[in-house]
Amino acid sequence: MVLSKTASDSDESIHSTFASRYVRTSLPRFKMPENSIPKDAAYQIINDELMLDGNPRLNLASFVTTWMEPECDKLMMASINKNYVDMDEYPVTTELQNRCVNMIAHLFNAPLEDSEAAVGVGTVGSSEAIMLAGLAFKRKWQNTRKAQGLPYDKPNIVTGANVQVCWEKFARYFEVELKEVKLSEGYYVMDPVKAVEMVDENTICVAAILGSTLNGEFEDVKLLNELLLEKNKQTGWDTPIHVDAASGGFIAPFIYPELEWDFRLPLVKSINVSGHKYGLVYAGIGWVIWRSKEDLPEELIFHINYLGADQPTFTLNFSKGSSQVIAQYYQLIRLGFEGYRNVMENCHENAMVLKQGLEKTGRFNIVSKDDGVPLVAFSLKDNKRHDEFEVAELLRRFGWIVPAYTMPADAQHVTVLRVVIREDFSRTLAERLVLDITKVLHELDSMPSKLLAAAQQNGKNGKKTDMETQREVATYWKKFVSDIKANRNKIC
Repeated sequence: MVLSKTASDSDESIHSTFASRYVRTSLPRFKMPENSIPKDAAYQIINDELMLDGNPRLNLASFVTTWMEPECDKLMMASINKNYVDMDEYPVTTELQNRCVNMIAHLFNAPLEDSEAAVGVGTVGSSEAIMLAGLAFKRKWQNTRKAQGLPYDKPNIVTGANVQVCWEKFARYFEVELKEVKLSEGYYVMDPVKAVEMVDENTICVAAILGSTLNGEFEDVKLLNELLLEKNKQTGWDTPIHVDAASGGFIAPFIYPELEWDFRLPLVKSINVSGHKYGLVYAGIGWVIWRSKEDLPEELIFHINYLGADQPTFTLNFSKGSSQVIAQYYQLIRLGFEGYRNVMENCHENAMVLKQGLEKTGRFNIVSKDDGVPLVAFSLKDNKRHDEFEVAELLRRFGWIVPAYTMPADAQHVTVLRVVIREDFSRTLAERLVLDITKVLHELDSMPSKLLAAAQQNGKNGKKTDMETQREVATYWKKFVSDIKANRNKIC
């Protein structure tokens, strides 16, 4: 006689997650479900969806750190429940933040006495850091104008058209005019001469970029400082400089130590840097450092005591996790100057390997510079039949995420691909990427041009609307790719 047992719904010992009713049926997407589900089912549902995300290590579009040592991961998990803003409850975490501020200030050559504390704060990223720096410039400019009995309702900032979108956000959110120096083909950073020409009595600062997002190039902050000093002398103004070193702030001190871009230049009053980029910390940490206390108006600093003690705070948000601050301190003491230099030199060398591999194909123009952020920006020498967007699209089949984009104002006709070299991008991966790009180029060579296909369709059927042309081209392209895949399957 065979003994059998009926499993009850609550019998978790023999319960299969994938056989459960919770995973076999879909949950509502935009409404909270009425009933609870088991923790393993909730985990499995979310984990399954996340598998469809791209691989962060192969996301070559991002400057953000995607790998840290296991020991640092442990520290981050151990502090994940600490609120960074509770300084009285977590005094050691606050102390670690202060140490980071001072280490970075010294790295940027802030003019500090031996026992003098640096002026700065940890932020969620460089976007918040730029907002805070911009507010400090605006308030200081307003105070000066009020004291002189002059209008203070039309502040502006001078930047290059290559600035990151956070500068546009600051200008729009805080009602500051953004005066952009336009780019030109072959020159994709702010021209210091043109920037200083745009400065007027309402300019609260000139923002220079140490590591352009577009091509990694460092802007000439030293020349900007010299030209602006001369203009200030002639006009009696006191227009300062902010350096957006989000990408380059943790690069230049280690592999370009002689480059003068930081507080060694007298008009540089504040600098932001992203700890989660080449500071080598996971996403969620930035820093802003001021030259001195005089450069941060006191009225912008709030003092609270409802967390147990008087606490000064200058942030746009309040509560946030402590993990990234602790991780930044780990990296600073773990690697030291020597370690950071080794990492940055290795990134630069791998960028050169990738650049040389792309040049050997004979199909690309290199848009990036050898000196700057370790990245390679490149464009097709001939994009009449196929363009950079098609290259980026086909590379995704190999797992690579490589962005294609057009340049900003006055260089919009230039399209580039960009590969950011991070610490975890090895030489082997660089060589593999070149091989996969070569495969993509060969495949594109065998495919008809989208533009030609559109022209042929218009020639056969007469003039069509843009929407009709796009639909026909898309249909034709999908069929062509589908046929190629079908033929491959037959061969296999």
